[in-house]
Amino acid sequence: MSVVTLSESNFEEEVIRSDKKVLIDFWASWCGPCRMMSPVIDEIAAETDSIKICKVNVDDEPSIAAKYGIMSIPTLLVVENGEVTGKSVGAVPKENVLALIGN
Repeated sequence: MSVVTLSESNFEEEVIRSDKKVLIDFWASWCGPCRMMSPVIDEIAAETDSIKICKVNVDDEPSIAAKYGIMSIPTLLVVENGEVTGKSVGAVPKENVLALIGN
C-alpha cells in the first residue's frame, strides 16, 4: 500500500473516518532522524495493507502537529476509530514500529 501524504483537506477522511488502523509519521525534511525513519515507514507500507500509512510534514501542516501536541520529530502515532492508541517519539528500529502497530 502506498503512503498517504496528509493535509488539512484530507485529514478527516484519511484518518478520522478510516476503516483501518492508521500509522501517522510526523516528520520534516531538515530532520536527520526523520530521514532515517522514512525508508522504514516506506518498507512497512509496502509489506502490509492491513494498516494505512500516512505522513505529515510538520512544516507544511503545523495545525495537524499542534492538534496532536507533537513537540519532537519524528513522532509516530497510531490512530484507531479517530482515537490515538499508540505513540513513539524518535528514530526507532523497524521491530519497534511493527510492535507499535501490532503486526
